[in-house]
Amino acid sequence: MTLPPDRIAALAEDLLSARDSGRQRPPLSDTEDAFGWDDAHAIAARIRTLRIASGETPVGRKIGFTNRTLWPRYSVNGPIWGDMFDRSVIQLDAAQATVDLPRVPEPRIEPEIVFGFGATPASGMSDAELLDCIEWVAHGFEIVTSVYPGWTFAAADCQAAFGLHGALLVGPRQPLARMGDAPAETLAALELTLTGGEVRAEGRGTDVLGGPLQALRFLLGGLDKTPGETPLKAGDIVTTGTLTDAMPVAPGDRWQTELRGCDLPGLDVTFR
Repeated sequence: MTLPPDRIAALAEDLLSARDSGRQRPPLSDTEDAFGWDDAHAIAARIRTLRIASGETPVGRKIGFTNRTLWPRYSVNGPIWGDMFDRSVIQLDAAQATVDLPRVPEPRIEPEIVFGFGATPASGMSDAELLDCIEWVAHGFEIVTSVYPGWTFAAADCQAAFGLHGALLVGPRQPLARMGDAPAETLAALELTLTGGEVRAEGRGTDVLGGPLQALRFLLGGLDKTPGETPLKAGDIVTTGTLTDAMPVAPGDRWQTELRGCDLPGLDVTFR
């Protein structure tokens, strides 16, 4: 860590203030000399502590930048992750829904695969052991947001600022058994079409670090290696990263997905 503890604390509070007020600020990599990954993780850990102290409950993690096809677009070269809390995760009762769009800066929508854990996963587990920990799988929309204007940043900036997480809409949950005898392969092979107005985007499971289970492995390894991180546990939710580019979203928009190759329903969500 290159920044002193008092500066870590001040930056954590400033990022939280920016999130709560809808204010944006310059990337930390532009304002802090020698800002790097250790600083980003320390800021994220401090933010977690502050949010828990304010009454929020951690419910899992989001993984970002797992889609390798998008790395050149955002000038990143690897994934990130961020905490998710009870106030930002919404379980949809049906595949079709109308919901309020979170009031966050420059919101974008991402179609993702979400895991729910019935047992505690660990990085050293085999694929079969990891799959045994997954109680359910769902298709969801993550609303991502940037406190940095114009979505211009370094990857470490995003790690510090909530992993770009704004909200997660979780579609109908399905038992992992619905993915067949080879669920990891099924989820890696799925294809998805995202449409919203005149926008149409295509994605596939293999774009996400080779598949959603591989994205989960990245997260587990990263949590193990990072001081101050807490491990995943039974009951947690993990959303594994976008299958398409993140698309700007606004109140009044209707976004739909069609999934092929797996037994997960598409979503049809209108934002107020």
